[in-house]
Amino acid sequence: MGVNREFSSRGGLWRYLFREVDASSLAVFRICFGGLLLFESVNYGLFLCLDCMYRSSSILFKYQYFEWVTLLPSHGLEWVLALMGVSALGVMLGWYYRLCSVVLLLCFSYQFFLDQALYLNHFYMVMLIGGIMIFLPANRIWSVDAYRAAKLNNKRTRSTIPNWALVWMAMQLEIILIYAGLVKLNYDWLNLEPMRLWMQTSAADEASIFQWLTGDPGIALASYGVILLHIVGAPLLLFKKTRLIVFLVYCVFHIINTMVFNIGIFPWLTLAATLLLFDPDWPRQVITWFNQKGWWLKGRHLAQAVANSEVIKPGIGQRAIVAFMGIWLLLQVAVPLRHFMMPGDVAWNEAGHQFSWRMKLRDKRGSVVFTIVDSNNRVERVKPDQYLNRKQLYRLACIPELVWQFAQMLDTEYTQRSGADVAVYADTSCSLNTRKPVRLINEQIDLSSISRDHPVQNWIYPLTQDLPRPLFKW
Repeated sequence: MGVNREFSSRGGLWRYLFREVDASSLAVFRICFGGLLLFESVNYGLFLCLDCMYRSSSILFKYQYFEWVTLLPSHGLEWVLALMGVSALGVMLGWYYRLCSVVLLLCFSYQFFLDQALYLNHFYMVMLIGGIMIFLPANRIWSVDAYRAAKLNNKRTRSTIPNWALVWMAMQLEIILIYAGLVKLNYDWLNLEPMRLWMQTSAADEASIFQWLTGDPGIALASYGVILLHIVGAPLLLFKKTRLIVFLVYCVFHIINTMVFNIGIFPWLTLAATLLLFDPDWPRQVITWFNQKGWWLKGRHLAQAVANSEVIKPGIGQRAIVAFMGIWLLLQVAVPLRHFMMPGDVAWNEAGHQFSWRMKLRDKRGSVVFTIVDSNNRVERVKPDQYLNRKQLYRLACIPELVWQFAQMLDTEYTQRSGADVAVYADTSCSLNTRKPVRLINEQIDLSSISRDHPVQNWIYPLTQDLPRPLFKW
């Protein structure tokens, strides 16, 4: 059946989004995604110290609008991680896939929103992909659901999916990768910081090749190479002629990241998602190749004709899918740009830093001491190590949002204890990317009197220190 003439000018788009394509690529990603989240739940539940991360401190820092997310009593967090593991296994196997996808997203999001001080970009990426997966027919093949449906109906189930499912995931990945490159077009990164800080060591006793790699030439190659890999390489993944070579470069890049940085499942999740940019039937192509080599693997080859199917006039459901996808992707493009609407350096004031794919851009080191003055002019100095765990303490001093939250906690505690009104001041010292440590928070401002919506630039000092070893200035 031909495309309705009313949509002849846009018919190509509708055909592209709603044509049927092989479901095997999405099925493989479902298995990888579920497997990685199963690993994450087991790793957190059995091998990491949850008491050290969540229960050993007097405060869990809250994301705005998610202050209501609190730590469950007793071993409630362990039960959440156990449920997350079961649902991840369900996603991996395609067993009650939709239900397990929803439960997995809720469990993972709960852990994410427990403490803002533990924010990681790859946790945010997992939530976005988990949210998309709920809507995708990723259990169409190679799943318990498909096997059960085939048994009940006594016939083979569909082995195709609408192409929009792959397009949605591909565009989400492209946005992440391109932003990961764009955000590095900043003064510090182009001056090799903080890469120089992380890579440069005393190379006197090392081999000459290692000395070169940890010197400015090698560091510059790594710093500028990452920018090109993301800004140029990510779009090249969309083209068949360049896709494989760029993917192999990404493999090397992520393997090196895994060895150098502790970034968990992020490299493997990114590589698994990148495979969605290949032909939808690439797993069957691999199976066919193995069979031709005599290494027999079970797999039915899907006729390529499914990719040429047409759609009729788009209905309400199809329009709703396209509208929802469009809004989702538009938000993904807009949110990382919000810091441009705020004055100051985002790496210094942190306004708009989170949820913006600003990965590995800054190294901050600092300290903070709080001063509490009550209405009777009694003064008490408080060191936050009395209240926080190691990870929270490491991040506190140089992130204004966390300093503000800690001040609010002290205000509540001391007001309840003394029955008198108190003022809370913060004396901070912070170094950004090897700069000389300077004050971040205005020590003369009572943080307990500031609301969360108060612009951060009104109660912090601007960044005035330059890098000690810039290659160039602008």
